[in-house]
Amino acid sequence: MTSFALQELKLLDNAMGSGHVLVYAFDVFMQLYIAEGFRERDAAELIMTNNLFGLEIDKRAYQLAYFAIMMKGREYNRRILSKKVKLNLHQFIDSPEIPNEYFERLAETSPYSHEVTTTLLNQLTRLLDQYKNATEIGSILKIEELRQSELDHLEQFIGSFKIFSDMDVLYQLPEIQTKVINILNITRVLLTKYTAVTTNPPYLNKMSSNLDKYVKKNYPDVKTDLFSVFIKMNSSILTNGGYAGFMTPFVWMFIKSYEELRSFLITNKSISSLIQMEYSAFEEATVPVCCFMIKNAKTEPVGNYLKLSDFKGGMTVQKEKVLEAIQDNSAEYFYQTNQRNFIKIPGSPISFWISKNLIHDFVIGKRMDEVVEPKQGLATANNDRFLRQWWEVDINKIKFNSVSLIDSKNSNKKWFPYNKGGAFRRWYGNNDYIVNWENNGFEIKHFIDEKGKLRSRPQNTDYYFKEAITYSAITSGKSSYRFQNSGMVFDHAAYNMYVSDMYLLAFLNSIVSESISKILNPTINAGSTYIGSLPIIKQDNSYIENIVKNNIRISKNDWNNKENSWDFKKGPLI
Repeated sequence: MTSFALQELKLLDNAMGSGHVLVYAFDVFMQLYIAEGFRERDAAELIMTNNLFGLEIDKRAYQLAYFAIMMKGREYNRRILSKKVKLNLHQFIDSPEIPNEYFERLAETSPYSHEVTTTLLNQLTRLLDQYKNATEIGSILKIEELRQSELDHLEQFIGSFKIFSDMDVLYQLPEIQTKVINILNITRVLLTKYTAVTTNPPYLNKMSSNLDKYVKKNYPDVKTDLFSVFIKMNSSILTNGGYAGFMTPFVWMFIKSYEELRSFLITNKSISSLIQMEYSAFEEATVPVCCFMIKNAKTEPVGNYLKLSDFKGGMTVQKEKVLEAIQDNSAEYFYQTNQRNFIKIPGSPISFWISKNLIHDFVIGKRMDEVVEPKQGLATANNDRFLRQWWEVDINKIKFNSVSLIDSKNSNKKWFPYNKGGAFRRWYGNNDYIVNWENNGFEIKHFIDEKGKLRSRPQNTDYYFKEAITYSAITSGKSSYRFQNSGMVFDHAAYNMYVSDMYLLAFLNSIVSESISKILNPTINAGSTYIGSLPIIKQDNSYIENIVKNNIRISKNDWNNKENSWDFKKGPLI
């Protein structure tokens, strides 16, 4: 690498905080410069002025970062503090209220023609307008309608206003000039392409009104969380072949709301490396994170991946496992995967540990939602009011065997069996709740708040009281699927699938289905989206269906042997 090329390497920390990453990068750059024959004191100044860039919205963090880099420079060059070195570190500021006198003075001191001056004033005005909420928007600010060459021209234009009269001072034009220059400096950082960009971005899905509106307008495909905005933005400001490094929550790898982000990365970039850490790797704060590197290239789809989710013991253990994998690529938690395979999986999850055989199953299999569509049921908006356990009410007011909405209404009963999901249980059971569905759910359907807004949400009512395969939407452990008798209303947290094929229930309760579900969505929320993505390769096998029916019978007998079952007859020991 030539000395010129070395000075062209630019690293940006896009939410630099107090500068930890920049301090570490300083030492890395120093090693590169020394290897090229530079003296430490010369290299220090070059690093500070050419290689390190940082942006921050918090003033105190910016000051700490600035101080840290200056002290780092002082470590290698004792005279650096006397050289008035200007760092490329900046704190965002909002555009000031600028009086007309400032623009008039710029026009007076302009060395350009009236036409060019007018153009430059209009460009400056548009630029300043974009900084009105810069301290909220920060590094995700998109600079519109301005190129680097035009920014150069603007800086020359502003620089022609050097001498201030007494009236200029009265109108505080020197202070305004300083702020405008700072905004131009920040703009240059935002318009620059970088060899490397790194950040531990803010994790924020509940934003202020201004920030939320800005993100939805400028980053509509990654608006779920602020960290996802940073991922896309940082990946887009790289030079060809440049790298962007991140530490973020790992939910973007799997959850549907980040599917467009995954598609963007897989299609346009290369995931160079990724480390999925153990859920509680940061002992001080349980934040499930991953660290990954994106390369601005489409030609290197095979990346290196580490799955450390099984190794508990904090960051010390995580570090040890990473170093072991670097030294020994045969480690069972180290994977090299072509990211194009992710597209073959519904939702494109970054499931790098998936086998070739399973990818093949996704390609040739039929999606679950092509066979059967999971339905979500009733949301009462007030379970304390509308739900009871069946033994809490007069049994004569309960209708246990309705077959339709009309049948339930004609029964003149108030309470009906209610599938609320419940704990882990396969094949049959969790039948202990009842719901007030009197007169076809009249009271629930007219349950409003103090503002007159309907609060309840009766969904898919045509499917009430029918046989189904059911499962709980939220589970912290293994998923479980059950046969549901006719005669029940079902909850919004208890998804129902209406199909008579018992082979499907066998597949859903199998270890194969469990493994695939964890690939599609390794969170506690099962939902309908991920179940619908399971690949079905149907086999006609009456033997399996008979086993399922037998399992249902055994589980049903077990449930009914308990006194809290409404079909309880007598204890199993009698």
